[in-house]
Amino acid sequence: MKIVRTDIESASPISFSKRLQEPEKPRELPRDYEERCWRERMYYDAEGYVQIPPMMFVKALQGGAKFLSQTIVGKGKQTYTKHFLSGVQCNEMTTLPIKKDEVKGDWIFVPSNGVAGGGKRVDKCFPRIDEWKTSITFYILDDLITKSIFQETLNTAGLQVGIGRFRPANGGYYGRFTTKIVSWKDNL
Repeated sequence: MKIVRTDIESASPISFSKRLQEPEKPRELPRDYEERCWRERMYYDAEGYVQIPPMMFVKALQGGAKFLSQTIVGKGKQTYTKHFLSGVQCNEMTTLPIKKDEVKGDWIFVPSNGVAGGGKRVDKCFPRIDEWKTSITFYILDDLITKSIFQETLNTAGLQVGIGRFRPANGGYYGRFTTKIVSWKDNL
């Protein structure tokens, strides 16, 4: 197993779209509900600091491996994709130094059912953080993943796949990031 510490810095804003689970108040209008609850689309800790779930980075990394489809030398046409799917973990929530109440919102006129091209449209507000940076620890369980392959895949994940709402993998431009490996330790 390898333990990899990385620094991650925004290349574009990040936006979140976690499902709202707050119940509506009696006779509350949809716009009033949205204004009251839109910050609940973010992940945050008990003190109100915004967090990024580890699976966002893992899924971005997996998407980067799929995007590259880089073949493994000596293994025919086999690519690294399945090795990133099962061989990389990130276990800790990432906490950003910004409180949820300080985050700005993007008001967007979107389909009410969440499906692109949906007929009825409504105003929704999505949290947006323009600049952000953090450190992430990845655990690489697959020995076929080398430092250079990991760095290239992480770079691709940051710029071509992204994280959060309206990321490049879904046709958007939010959630892009740049990366730097700070430490690479072989453990075990």
